[in-house]
Amino acid sequence: MKKNLVCLALASALVVPALHAQMTEPWTKIPTPPLHDFKPVQPKRIDLKNGVVIFLQEDHELPFIDGTINIRGGSREEPANKAGMLDMYGDVWRTSGTAAMDGDAMDDALEAKAAKIETSADIDSTALTWNSLKTDFDTVFTQAVDLLLHPSFKPEKLELAQQQMATGIARRNDDAGGILAREVGKVVYGAASPYARQPEFSTVLGVTVDDIKQWHDKTVVGSNLLVSVVGDFDSAAMEKKLRDTFEKLPKGEPFKSLKADFPGPKPGVYFVNKDDINQSNISIAGLGTTRNNPDLYALSVMNEIFSGGFGSRLTQSVRTKLGLAYAVGGGYGASYDHPGIFRVQAGTKSASTVAATKAMLEEINRLKSVPPTETELRNAKEQLLNSFIFRYDSRAKVLNEQVMLAFYGYPADFLEKYKAGIEKVTAADVSRVAAKYIDTSKLAIVVVGNGGDLGASLKDLGPVTDVDITIPPPPAGMSN
Repeated sequence: MKKNLVCLALASALVVPALHAQMTEPWTKIPTPPLHDFKPVQPKRIDLKNGVVIFLQEDHELPFIDGTINIRGGSREEPANKAGMLDMYGDVWRTSGTAAMDGDAMDDALEAKAAKIETSADIDSTALTWNSLKTDFDTVFTQAVDLLLHPSFKPEKLELAQQQMATGIARRNDDAGGILAREVGKVVYGAASPYARQPEFSTVLGVTVDDIKQWHDKTVVGSNLLVSVVGDFDSAAMEKKLRDTFEKLPKGEPFKSLKADFPGPKPGVYFVNKDDINQSNISIAGLGTTRNNPDLYALSVMNEIFSGGFGSRLTQSVRTKLGLAYAVGGGYGASYDHPGIFRVQAGTKSASTVAATKAMLEEINRLKSVPPTETELRNAKEQLLNSFIFRYDSRAKVLNEQVMLAFYGYPADFLEKYKAGIEKVTAADVSRVAAKYIDTSKLAIVVVGNGGDLGASLKDLGPVTDVDITIPPPPAGMSN
């Protein structure tokens, strides 16, 4: 009996692996049809003589109409001694309301209609947005235009915004992740760069109502506006309404975009000591590129292979294999009209700070020296293409992207070229752009951590510069 059991066991040992081999990853045999061509429904573009650009995108799925007015000019163009002005401008504009209806009354009127009107500011633009039911469009649009053309900018609302900004400044060193993002920007772009400078008590409290009014008058002119509307409307009727409204605006002077130098970081280690934490936030950073770079597609595939998820090289090595980080990621950043940031970031316990940093550096070097495998290349391209369509799976998303392309002077078919561009990327292309764009001698390391718990010395990574994040107090005579 025992002999029979042994023979049965031996037979099973031979048969089971054979069956397992036949059943391993059966999903790989499922045929995958090619993706359809990307042909989104494009909005209608209308160029007015005074420089206003209008985009209309009909979408009759739901009875809503949403609109946005993008205005050239943002925080990068504000005076250095008024840093923070544009953030407050975005708030004060809306909370003040107009001479006909103050901000509080506007809140009540819009809430009764389940509608919204909002204003905001960004690095290179400001915006006024609205949304409402189709039946309430005329009323809400009229209020939005009144806010655009006749804002009141009340002193008490500016004072409230200044108090809120001052509170944020006082607490900006509470969060280690926020410190890291701020200091990486300073290291890569320069502390005085308009892309990295930070509001201080003195700059925020020095802003006046006249400053805000002058900014508004300077930027709200025809040549600076891009108006976009999406929703349940008839394009002919909407075009007439928008023409009647915006053709009256003076053309004004086109806002001149900021010209800045981007020398990149000085290599080395920049350390922020934060002794109330037991972990380190690390970033290896350098200059990135712009979105109109012909190598954008190859760089996108490179990013996906390097750090595109749990199967990426960075995660598999630093997190899964070595166990040196609970969160790790990064990539070669690309902005529309200025270089983005190449960054590789991780969060790790204090004692493994140096080891985690060295592991990330090793993966950066490996990206430059080890070409992608056929599987890595295929998976990266499939992930990019399959996720791309979900970024533009509604008419509103397509409209927003077309507005951005127009805002930055990109060709209207930029999106439609993406699929073909990604499909053409080869392993050689990935190796070429990794070698061309990633220069480890031009990268800086920024660490926010507890200096008493680091274990190995940061000097093992290079010369160390201690970063002072002390918050300057308000000047004498100013109150926060």
